[in-house]
Amino acid sequence: QVCGEDEVECSDKDEPDVDADVSSDCPTIRVPLTSLKSHQSLKSHQGVVIAADWLVGGKQVVTASWDRTANLFDVETAELVPTAELVHALTGHDQELTHCCTHPTQRLVVTSSRDTTFRLWDFRDPSIHSVNVFQGHTDTVTSAVFTVGDNVVSGSDDRTVKVWDLRNMRSPIATIRTDSAINRINVCVSQKIIALPHDNRQVRLFDLSGVRLARLPRSSRQGHRRMVCCSAWSESEDHPMCNLFTCGFDRQAIGWNINIPALLQE
Repeated sequence: QVCGEDEVECSDKDEPDVDADVSSDCPTIRVPLTSLKSHQSLKSHQGVVIAADWLVGGKQVVTASWDRTANLFDVETAELVPTAELVHALTGHDQELTHCCTHPTQRLVVTSSRDTTFRLWDFRDPSIHSVNVFQGHTDTVTSAVFTVGDNVVSGSDDRTVKVWDLRNMRSPIATIRTDSAINRINVCVSQKIIALPHDNRQVRLFDLSGVRLARLPRSSRQGHRRMVCCSAWSESEDHPMCNLFTCGFDRQAIGWNINIPALLQE
């Protein structure tokens, strides 16, 4: 973790000058390879795009928006034209979407929304595109993510995280109750650990059965000073010093070194 005693609270006056000269050592890309937008005959997003994820295979991308829809784009068409083709518009949520996530090995997508639900979209059969609606929360579902096997983990502003089995989604197989709203969660698939970022600046770690493993430091010299908005595990062995990253409204992204074997042994 990089955090110094001379660290000061940021203000709007500290924003960098976007027009300042960029260092010659830092390459700048100004033209995108592909634009994900629809053709004139199809409706593209009409609001903020809040999340995006690749489907397995890397040929299609799903995007989630505040316009209450998710879009599935075919990026391969961008080899012929600079605009990716909109394949499906996923409609049905009653309020703004908050997140989207794809299954690592199957053509499955899960979207979460402020309407207190999350939806599972199935694209495994090209002729059938089924959708299932899951109502397990009482407030905004801030994120829902796939994890090992057939499990989905959802987090909510109702201060709960729930673990679901896709084979029986009538009720969660585990429920984690906390004292603060939960933002964009992430699961360490190899170790089955959930990182929970909270509104109250806390970051907590739980296993998939709902057992609390740890709470990350939150002192004046460590941790976030404002709401923690998301977490992301790094399961690559290339950078063993940091295996969990969090970012917050304090404009910090913090890398943590979590001793997972010791954590699980305790």
